Amino acid sequence: MGPMNASPLRVGLIGYGLAGSAFHAPLIAASRDLTLHTVVTSRPERARQAREDHPGVRTVADADAFFADTGALDLVVVATPNRTHVALAERALRAGLPVVVDKPLAATASEAESLAALAEERGLLLSVFHNRRWDADFRTLRAVLDRGDLGTVHRFESRFERWRPKPKGGWRESGDPADVGGLLYDLGSHVVDQALALFGPAATVYAESDVLRPGAEADDDTFIAILHTGGVRSHLWVSALAAQHGPRLRVLGDRAAFVTHGLDPQEDALRAGERPGGPEWGVEPPSAWGTLGTVAEAAPVPSLPGDYPAYYAAVAEALRSGGQPPVTALEAADTLRVLEAARHSAARRVTVTLA
Repeated sequence: MGPMNASPLRVGLIGYGLAGSAFHAPLIAASRDLTLHTVVTSRPERARQAREDHPGVRTVADADAFFADTGALDLVVVATPNRTHVALAERALRAGLPVVVDKPLAATASEAESLAALAEERGLLLSVFHNRRWDADFRTLRAVLDRGDLGTVHRFESRFERWRPKPKGGWRESGDPADVGGLLYDLGSHVVDQALALFGPAATVYAESDVLRPGAEADDDTFIAILHTGGVRSHLWVSALAAQHGPRLRVLGDRAAFVTHGLDPQEDALRAGERPGGPEWGVEPPSAWGTLGTVAEAAPVPSLPGDYPAYYAAVAEALRSGGQPPVTALEAADTLRVLEAARHSAARRVTVTLA
């Protein structure tokens, strides 16, 4: 691994599909602390696209060739299909390289904990890209909670809903358990991570999960209920068959409620080829601001800007300082433990006790 000096840290990105090309590569390239050095992709058209998107980047066709020559790198980012996350992360750690892995880190909490132990043993950073902690609405909700505006919170509601009545296919919708597909592990990773980040560990988990669309193989409509050890209840929905969407966030306290609609603008901006860095990045228009108050009186709350670049800034800082990354592998394991419990609950129609 190269020296952690003031020069930008050199990043090797494995995978140049949606996650690699639209999320990780632009955020890495936009960071003054990081530089995209190598992209690994087996598809020639994606390699060409990577070189067009990031002039000067080195492209490699497979992981074997990549790991045979990592001496110039300071960080590996794994943005490949879910079934490969554990093997590639372990390979990077055994090669002496810090790793960022796209969510979910693994299929099970046990696998995530094993990777965390390996990273600890090697003294290497291992972080998971739970980027939705840097959504505009979530950052704003954190500020509202920190000010105590809601009083004592008793319920957190969170929805990631889409209208995709026809399955798109691919590994994300595969019914093969090895692919770690379905909405529970895809969008569910986000809503569960956010709930645990705000309200702490889960005591019990209950879930309902269905495969509703003709031709679908994996869950496409799932509800998760978490009772947190601190007493808050989280009600979480993920769906591909929501013809109209409910509130993105609805948080109820004994003094007031906070409600938002719509999604953070950063994903659409990245997919459209926009790049972070300008003053308007992640800024929501007033029409998208959440409201705070009661049925008698509620007022809009200006949204804090969404800030996905803050994730990689924090990764770079952790690499230079030796401190904790912005999302740890053990936090990711906690989320996976809830997702596993939700899958078990939905299959057996039982409530699962975790603590």
